[in-house]
Amino acid sequence: MDTTITLPAWVFFVLLVFAGIMVLDRLLMPSLRWYLRRRVKRVMDEVSSRLDIKIRPFQLTRRQGLIDQILFDDQVIEAVKAYALEKDLPTSIAQENARRYAGEIVPAFNAYVYFRFGYWLARNIARLVYRIRVGFFDENELKKIPEDASVVFVMNHRSNMDYVLVSFLVAEKTALSYAVGEWARIWPLQTLLKAMGAFFVRRNSGNSLYRKVLERYVHLSTRAGVCQAVFPEGGLTKTGSLLEPRLGFMDYMLREFHPAFDKDIVFVPVGINYDRVIEDRSLIRKLDPTASKRGKWFVIKTSLGFAYKTLLLSRKLRWRRFGYASVNFGKPVSVKAYCEKNGVVFNTEDSQERFDKVKALADTLMGNIGNVIPILPIALLSEVLLLNKKVWQSELDLKSQAATRIDELKSLGAPIDIASNAREGVLNNALSMLKGRGLVDNNENLIRINPEAETLLEYYANSIQHWQHK
Repeated sequence: MDTTITLPAWVFFVLLVFAGIMVLDRLLMPSLRWYLRRRVKRVMDEVSSRLDIKIRPFQLTRRQGLIDQILFDDQVIEAVKAYALEKDLPTSIAQENARRYAGEIVPAFNAYVYFRFGYWLARNIARLVYRIRVGFFDENELKKIPEDASVVFVMNHRSNMDYVLVSFLVAEKTALSYAVGEWARIWPLQTLLKAMGAFFVRRNSGNSLYRKVLERYVHLSTRAGVCQAVFPEGGLTKTGSLLEPRLGFMDYMLREFHPAFDKDIVFVPVGINYDRVIEDRSLIRKLDPTASKRGKWFVIKTSLGFAYKTLLLSRKLRWRRFGYASVNFGKPVSVKAYCEKNGVVFNTEDSQERFDKVKALADTLMGNIGNVIPILPIALLSEVLLLNKKVWQSELDLKSQAATRIDELKSLGAPIDIASNAREGVLNNALSMLKGRGLVDNNENLIRINPEAETLLEYYANSIQHWQHK
């Protein structure tokens, strides 16, 4: 006798979904994983032959393995016990907090995503907006760095475009690992940045356990030779001037460094400058204590509107509107050589003495960064305009003063790349940018500062103010 079993439609649908998942898991996923591993290996073989600074095994270690390595680090274990005692928590909960912090920090580097998608995206975004200029002041010095050394690019922080610009420009040299703030912890940006080797940092966190987990990750990745990019200033400059260096990251890297036994750490100074910083008005607005805080929806709406309007412009018009973005790379600084020259051994100092030594090195690096920050036309004209900010001047007078200043800066050895036969055209374009943005008033070919734009012009002039004292 035949028996008929009737199932509700929703049960049949659930069974169908589970059957589909099993087919994917058992038949299709192994083939897909094999295909993806093959593509990644092909990319690794290709880029390894041309990179000056190789990708380290640490970067290719499975993410869960790195998390476990941090959790079972002796110092993290001690920090977990101290945290549990301080907060009156069970050790298991403190351990789980440490696991959560490690999962938040540790990246999931993917060479295919970095060199295929990430490089393509960074290159096209950078070229979409700016005319790119790059100068390797000591390009061959990178090749002289020992293969087992840890290379750290230290740079000034003017814009969130810095991440994009530098990643694009050094992709032929190495793969960078950035520390990024909590602003980037939104989907799908978070997943993309982790795949590109970035690690997330909670700025100004007072949580001792979190700081210890972060410290050990930075220490382990530095010891493993991972190439990193660090902004010593800790955040975007709001005045345009170089800020005092914050020492946390450098201290994490150096606190256990001994020049006689450890692999070298090499800092490469990087100077970044723009004719127009995309978020310049937002940055200087933060200097006004009476300005109201703008919500996330306003920021998103403004950003999308800016992107839409920019995409509608032709490349020529975009370049006229945003001008140059320039990056210079300075001479590498070997920590071993620095220690030998100055008689410094970081890992034998008590915390205050060590911090003083780290600050001395950080100040040296900030000076080196300042020496390679590109001097661009808008910064130059802003400086000239501010000297006589209430006086109407002809374009000829302004360009003449700018030309004199260019010669002065060149005599000081400043990084300025404006050829004599190109000055007229470059300065004309810069003046057109200032007029187009309403930063200067124009009256029958006479020009002076728009009083409402004085702070903004100071922001750009401040990017090169350190040359006024040399």
